[in-house]
Amino acid sequence: MQISDLKGFRLRLKYPTHNLRKILPATIAALLLATGLSHAQVRTLPANAKRTTVGQQQYPLPYLDINGTRVKLAPGGVIYDENNRTIVHNALPPGAEVAVVADMNGDIGRIYILTPQEQAQFGRK
Repeated sequence: MQISDLKGFRLRLKYPTHNLRKILPATIAALLLATGLSHAQVRTLPANAKRTTVGQQQYPLPYLDINGTRVKLAPGGVIYDENNRTIVHNALPPGAEVAVVADMNGDIGRIYILTPQEQAQFGRK
């Protein structure tokens, strides 16, 4: 490529903030809307979930202490905290109120640590 090939090509950087002024308000509004919607998420617990308590005993993976009973966490089993984030089984707090869902083999497929609002709602069911 030679310099003569670039004749007639102009790169306009005269007013680089001109386009920014146009899109900045829309970008800020979209970010505010997205943050507001992320806080409005409500998780729904499965209908077949059973409320129970995590025991005090810590077992090696894949075993858990639920209500004083040693149960097995299913392969691919997921534990959700109060904010619906996944956690590892060692981060499961002893004595926590949880909702558990068993898989078809009888192993624990999902565990949800209940918030105080969910505990009150789960008690009414």
